[in-house]
Amino acid sequence: MLRINSLELSTRMRKFARTSRLTHLLVCVLLASCYSGSLHAQNADTTRADIVNYDESAVPTYTLPDVLLATEGETIKNIKSWKKKRRPEVLALFEEHVYGTTPDSFDSVRYVVSNENADAMDGKAHLKEVHITVWNNGNSVSFPLVLFIPTKRTKPASVFLLINNREKTNTDPTRTVKSTFWPAERIIDSGYAIAAFHNGDVAPDSQESYQDGILNQLFPDELDKDNGMKAIGAWAWAASRVMDYFETDKDIDPDKVALVGHSRGGKTALWAAAQDQRFAMVLSSCSGSTGAALARRQYGETVSMINKQFPHWFNDNYKKYNHDVPSLPVDQHMLISLIAPRPVYTTNAMEDRWADPYGSFLSLVHAKPVYDLYRREVALPQDMPEINTPIINSAMGYHFREGKHDLNVYDWTNFIRFADFNFKQ
Repeated sequence: MLRINSLELSTRMRKFARTSRLTHLLVCVLLASCYSGSLHAQNADTTRADIVNYDESAVPTYTLPDVLLATEGETIKNIKSWKKKRRPEVLALFEEHVYGTTPDSFDSVRYVVSNENADAMDGKAHLKEVHITVWNNGNSVSFPLVLFIPTKRTKPASVFLLINNREKTNTDPTRTVKSTFWPAERIIDSGYAIAAFHNGDVAPDSQESYQDGILNQLFPDELDKDNGMKAIGAWAWAASRVMDYFETDKDIDPDKVALVGHSRGGKTALWAAAQDQRFAMVLSSCSGSTGAALARRQYGETVSMINKQFPHWFNDNYKKYNHDVPSLPVDQHMLISLIAPRPVYTTNAMEDRWADPYGSFLSLVHAKPVYDLYRREVALPQDMPEINTPIINSAMGYHFREGKHDLNVYDWTNFIRFADFNFKQ
């Protein structure tokens, strides 16, 4: 177990703490300083009266679970023991206590290309709109995938897959609407394919109706379990169904699929990649609580806050830890460890303290011992990086940029650079 004293901060982090200090604000005050709009996770419900901490000196002393200490007390010292013993343990702990169990089978799946344009983006890309339909126990659910593949290539394309948690117009297949949230033309010009599906097509992002998708239709038993998956589990499941499709498309290299998500989509991307090792890379933007940020720091959005505002995201067991985070048998560095040895990149924004930038960086630091087992080249600094100084040439990447809670061109530019390095493009 690793004991962390909140006062043991680097000089660089002390500067960050001083410039961002607003101690113990009420959630309603946060609404005035963060990104507005009820669709974004950094908004908080003012009726729930949780206290938000933005003061590093008020972060409690905490003990992180040791990612390399097996449940029965064995210290994991090699890849074989990690893969055979500790990794399955950690994955099972997240299933049981946080994200829920994911059904491992269904009856059948079908892929139908509903629209195709081999001359999209003025001839630079081949557009495929694919409907993915899954059957289980006599019921079916379909959801669409938008996919652009560069035409100038000599081999199957590496691909970025976005879990889109914003408006569908962000991933407009006609390109009438173009968005910095999904800059498809820029990705194509960089030699990569770019794809997206919308989370709401799989499970509506609503406390009242999240079950009206794959949960009701395909896996209703999950709704009756304390450890059953809810919306984020459903979205992660859908990402794996897209991965299934990529394995059938001769224009896509299924060994070079980079999964991307922002905010709640960033949480989903980390969980999906932790479960499905076919994803070769994961890029998680501003994922915050129950994404990349350490829960035990209790800085910004906490376990209690996220469970109260979004009770449909995680399993029911997770709510037991609303006011007892120290007894949670995992923390988010362990989620990132499940991605090893595959490349992982996380981001934060200066105006998004709600997502705890320092706690997100520390998750990478404390997941590094697993990457060390694999002897992966990791170039993480000891201290929190300065603003706009991305860590690219590394198996674990990170940047802390100017701006707000968003996914933008700066983020995508660094995702491309990170993929270029790790995919040897």
